[in-house]
Amino acid sequence: MTSILIEESRRYLRSSLAITGIFVILVAYLLAVFPAIKEEAELIEEAFPEYLQGLLGIEAMHTIEGFMAYSYDFFWIVLVGIYFAYLGAGMISKDIRKRKMDLTLANPVSRESVVLQKIAALWVPLTILNIGLILILYIGALLIGETLNPTSLIMVHLLSIPYLLVCAGIGLVFSTIFDRPRKSQISSIGIVFLSWFVDSISRLEPDYRWVGNFTPSRYYDETEILVHKEYAFLDAGILIGVFIILLVVSITFFRYRDV
Repeated sequence: MTSILIEESRRYLRSSLAITGIFVILVAYLLAVFPAIKEEAELIEEAFPEYLQGLLGIEAMHTIEGFMAYSYDFFWIVLVGIYFAYLGAGMISKDIRKRKMDLTLANPVSRESVVLQKIAALWVPLTILNIGLILILYIGALLIGETLNPTSLIMVHLLSIPYLLVCAGIGLVFSTIFDRPRKSQISSIGIVFLSWFVDSISRLEPDYRWVGNFTPSRYYDETEILVHKEYAFLDAGILIGVFIILLVVSITFFRYRDV
């Protein structure tokens, strides 16, 4: 039975196109200001102490790869991560709140299948967002006389998928715990933002750097991918493992809770 997957996929289509359009405008603006940033890159880097450069992801700002890596550190890791946490947080709690879940479970479908089909529908925003940003970045860079390495550009988005799935998984767990969608959404958004903040702060002090190992953003480094052309497949595997654990926890909570 795939009716839930089809319905959820259709529901995500419009919102995915809308948020992709917003990010296309943002990327277009970033590309437009890059030539000016490139000229002042040395002064910008000198203006920040070394520890702040590490915190803000400032490296090789005179290159399009370095500038985009700096931009990705916030608008992709934080904003898109929050977006997927928000989506995950509404998957179960919204249907319970609207009494739609009663009708769903009245059909011959298991609770496990409901969760799996809902999370599988994220293929829509994942596909539209990533392909949309890859195209606009590559074409936009050419228009301003720059060239982004297509392999690195594809990999920075491909390796972000496990991270975004973890963000969605965090939201899904809260969605199976709380009855109110707003409560699960606020909780999941707070966790995603706080984990990124803790990871960033922990990088400033070597003695506490290990704290960041417990945050998902530690296992996705856009600067290493874009600037250094290093692809951490092991880190991506760790994130996939964490996502599977979150999925199992969500299914377990949903299986035994009253609807």
